[in-house]
Amino acid sequence: MRRKEFKVEQEEELEAFLNEMSFGFLGTIDEQGRPRVTPLNFVYIGGCFYFHGSHAGGKMEAIREMDKVCFTVADEFALIPSYFTDPQMACPATAYFKSVTAFGTAEIVTDLSEKAAAMEKFMQKLQPEGGYDPIDAENPKYRPQLKAVAVVRIVPEEITAKFKFGQNLKEEDRSAVISGLEARGGERDAETVEMMKKFCPYHSS
Repeated sequence: MRRKEFKVEQEEELEAFLNEMSFGFLGTIDEQGRPRVTPLNFVYIGGCFYFHGSHAGGKMEAIREMDKVCFTVADEFALIPSYFTDPQMACPATAYFKSVTAFGTAEIVTDLSEKAAAMEKFMQKLQPEGGYDPIDAENPKYRPQLKAVAVVRIVPEEITAKFKFGQNLKEEDRSAVISGLEARGGERDAETVEMMKKFCPYHSS
């Protein structure tokens, strides 16, 4: 059961997270009924997920066979050791993270302008420094490449988001976790503290 205190209802928070991330996991079912998970790059445009690749291969075959898919994006911020809040019991050990899961329909994109828009968004995300001609379906150099690449649009029927940053903790334990993170000073510990302050309902400055 998904705990309600970790749910994210604001579309702005969800979209901001998806625009920060470049990697997700596509879940499909193959012709033999076996589940398949494929890691891939993605972009999020207008409420839909897009990915690209070859017209051939296992994931495309699976989509042609069964267009109902699942797509998940997750980002782990910090591991929280049990001794931050309990010197003996292992139970409090956990991880703080953001995750989004979408269930929907995978549709193969044939319109070259839509393909170009998706591929341009990929470049803006993966190569933000530029250094290339903008991708345009009317550009004769890009047109053959756009025809050759497979672009898939996932139209979500349901999206769930879980941002876990200690919202379920009592104030005493939450303060102990923050103190532990600040003392540890790991790569993303300061960022994790900021997320705790942002999402925990009883934070006071």
